[in-house]
Amino acid sequence: MMIISLAPRRFLIAAVSMAAALVPFSTIHAEMSAWAENDGGRMRLVALAPDAAGKIRAALQIEPKPGWITYWKEPGNSGIPPQITITPESGVSLDAIAYPVPKHFFKGGIEDIAYDAPVTLPLSLTAAGKGPVAIDASAFIGICKDICIPFQANFQLKLGTAMQSHPEEEAILQAADASLPKPPSVDFGVTAHAMSPDRKTLSLTLALPGGGPGEGKAAPDIIVTGPSGYAFTKQIGGKRDGAAFKVDVPIGKLPKDYDISGKQWNVLVIDGEKAMETTLAFE
Repeated sequence: MMIISLAPRRFLIAAVSMAAALVPFSTIHAEMSAWAENDGGRMRLVALAPDAAGKIRAALQIEPKPGWITYWKEPGNSGIPPQITITPESGVSLDAIAYPVPKHFFKGGIEDIAYDAPVTLPLSLTAAGKGPVAIDASAFIGICKDICIPFQANFQLKLGTAMQSHPEEEAILQAADASLPKPPSVDFGVTAHAMSPDRKTLSLTLALPGGGPGEGKAAPDIIVTGPSGYAFTKQIGGKRDGAAFKVDVPIGKLPKDYDISGKQWNVLVIDGEKAMETTLAFE
């Protein structure tokens, strides 16, 4: 089990990293902010004008410097998950953040679920009214090497109309969508799951792509996310049988008085170059 904790890693609390990096409007109708930078990397906001229903496609681009990492939605033993806030005065709400497939990093006793290369987080936004939109957003991420630097930046964007063409922004958003794990399918998904009565073991049966004999094939990387701040990655007794894979995932200590009935957890499965994410519903 991994419970987010900042204790195992030394954090650099410096004025330059804790202060918001203010990013001005690039133009009267900016769809891409200027880059905000700190010692470990840079980030910026990209957005397109709202469609007829007020939906806005947007993304936070993060580029760690070589040797640095930034975190997935559940970061591992330590770290800071991305946080994005939009001021109510913007008249824009943040509906969802999507996360491309991360990597597992192990250094000593520290396990990180993170990105060590440029990553773009797709954002789903909704504008409350009609007409031009001005977004005033704040992003807060962790970016780490031997130390972790909290990185906060403010972004302001004024969006034009949907009639305008923005091929560069469109390409960024399309590439971000392509980097996301796929939804479950007949040949790649969870076919069965069950929690033990003592809530200490989650049994999974997976359909994996490729099929064929299982001997010699590495076990897929499995990341189960439960209550906020909890991720479970250890595997016991994983066994491939053709395209099927059965495994037990140990579940550590859950929050006090946590009732799993009626809850939904998520599971991300990475098998070679393919990745799938889905929900696990507990009756």
